[in-house]
Amino acid sequence: MIEKDNFTIVIADDHPMLLKGLYEELVKNGYNVLGQGATGMQALELILKHEPTVALLDIDMPILTGFEVIKTAKEKGSKTKFIVLSFHKEAEYVAQAKAFHINGYLLKEDSFYDIERCIEAVLKGEEYFSRSFDSFSLKNASEELKKLQLLTPSETTILKLISQQITSNDIADTLCVSSRTVEKHRSNIKEKLSLSGGTNSLTNWALINKNIIQEL
Repeated sequence: MIEKDNFTIVIADDHPMLLKGLYEELVKNGYNVLGQGATGMQALELILKHEPTVALLDIDMPILTGFEVIKTAKEKGSKTKFIVLSFHKEAEYVAQAKAFHINGYLLKEDSFYDIERCIEAVLKGEEYFSRSFDSFSLKNASEELKKLQLLTPSETTILKLISQQITSNDIADTLCVSSRTVEKHRSNIKEKLSLSGGTNSLTNWALINKNIIQEL
């Protein structure tokens, strides 16, 4: 059982009722909540100011998303452990959470019991994802990240440009290589990512996973 006096929490959500309910439930159960934020920027400021042990963040917030808050906080040296709370169950969000090495991922449909179990797990250095995610989804997200790690530096650069909707000809001009070279790289990337389909399959995949790709 965790000692609630030994750690601190910051929470953020742009839905006032959800934020209020989470705060009241945490305080009622003896947790030390240092502050509340209604935007990503407020959350970031609270984290950098107070350096809480744990931050529970919504993903979809104004100014900065939960993921952007986490990225910026880590870049500034924050040691806070992060748990995201979201309605999103889609695979790309799970993969993005894993790419950011986020400690916990809960759904807003989860109970307060799940929140407590998640907090306890991340304080022990463990990863905790909502029980609503099946093992296949989590494994698949991890496998996608492993595939991205197979890319060469040149392939990674080209994939980032593709995710920004830059054409092959413009990529060739930017990198001072031939269009044929770019197309060869595209073919290699598709093979490494196990993508099938026509010429647009890589572009479509890159757009869906843009946030993950930009972290490579």
